[in-house]
Amino acid sequence: MKAMENEAKYILLIEDDPFLSEIYVTKFEETGFEVGVADDAVLGLVWAREKVPDLLLLDIVMPNMDGFEVLRTMKGDPILKDIPVVILSNLGEEENVQKGLGLGAVAYLVKAHYTPMEVVAKVKQVLQEQK
Repeated sequence: MKAMENEAKYILLIEDDPFLSEIYVTKFEETGFEVGVADDAVLGLVWAREKVPDLLLLDIVMPNMDGFEVLRTMKGDPILKDIPVVILSNLGEEENVQKGLGLGAVAYLVKAHYTPMEVVAKVKQVLQEQK
């Protein structure tokens, strides 16, 4: 029964590093998630509106629009405002963490502090808490 819980879960990853994206996609798919990847924040917002994800994994430092602006945009959008967002960034300063959480992220993970499998575990935990 535990494996069935993830099957219908769709995660959208907004990450501009193709190497990291590939690693996360592999780990999430291995554990039964469906994963979409946008390498651009603007594209990520478009895709999130087209196929509303169960959770969005969001990088902060990206071209065109940063992750903080993505969060602001999502929280003002009736379609996107209730999607749980987990920030996954290299920006680990307390100021950035507080800003991300203040803008509505449910968790802020510093990439260097978490293995991909730990990120998957955190996402599972967040989804469990959202029920």
